[in-house]
Amino acid sequence: MTILVTGATGTVGRQVVRHLLERGAKVRALTRDPGRAVLPYGVEAVGGDLTDAAGLEGAFDGVTAVHLINFGVGYRPLANGRDIVALAERAGVAKATVLGGWQEGTLEPAVTASGLEWTLLRPTQFMANFLNDWGESLRTTGRVREPYGDRQSPPVDEYDIGAVAAAVLTQDGHGGRSYHLTGPEVLTARRMVAIIAEATGRDLRFEELTPDEVRREWSVPDRRPQLALFRAFAEIEGADETDLVESLLRVYGTPSEFATRLTGDVEQVVGRPPRTFAQWAADNARHFLPTGPR
Repeated sequence: MTILVTGATGTVGRQVVRHLLERGAKVRALTRDPGRAVLPYGVEAVGGDLTDAAGLEGAFDGVTAVHLINFGVGYRPLANGRDIVALAERAGVAKATVLGGWQEGTLEPAVTASGLEWTLLRPTQFMANFLNDWGESLRTTGRVREPYGDRQSPPVDEYDIGAVAAAVLTQDGHGGRSYHLTGPEVLTARRMVAIIAEATGRDLRFEELTPDEVRREWSVPDRRPQLALFRAFAEIEGADETDLVESLLRVYGTPSEFATRLTGDVEQVVGRPPRTFAQWAADNARHFLPTGPR
């Protein structure tokens, strides 16, 4: 049984590959540049880009299950979901997981309307996002300067997302389900910085900006933090700087019910509680040290 993993070298894709190998599955990894892809021993690398369905046909040969992501470069939702699903069905793929992105595209409705045994994976905030969002600032200044320090979310470890995907792809009983994947606790941004401080042994602090301070500072690219959310909005919406800053203020100031609700879906699928933010911070503490990876 060969399982195709798209986005195999990405934050979540690497974890999907890891967990599938641990389950004894034969894994094929789709990547835009297979010659440069760093993959575990035994993984078959094939070239392809989800935004170009015409070049994907060979990737599905002999595949029985596939892990799909609903976005291409820059988090932009795929516009060719029906073509991708048609290729999978023609190749005889039986099962598919779909990892959602910032917004739904054409892939989810195409999959749910197909004959595939599908499962949608809808994670909340990735813990890994904080490596890009806060890493540079904490390494160099020991501070995170953002608005709404008491905003809440139940961030999920990418390790757990990969574990859920691998379980669904190798087990029965998950067809037609949509899993909202969260960590085990709802945390404020301020508390997460404190947890990273505990993991690193450093004096790290959250400094809250007012909305007006955000408007002044984040409208200047050189003074804006490297927020994954900002980059996603920039790619998806094509808005100007002012619109993007206002969009981010709305997201941070009025989070949706989906973004803050805690679920037990990870434990339901994998049979253990999801990893805590403290565990993730301890594993990644080196990224928040002054001499840490950049």
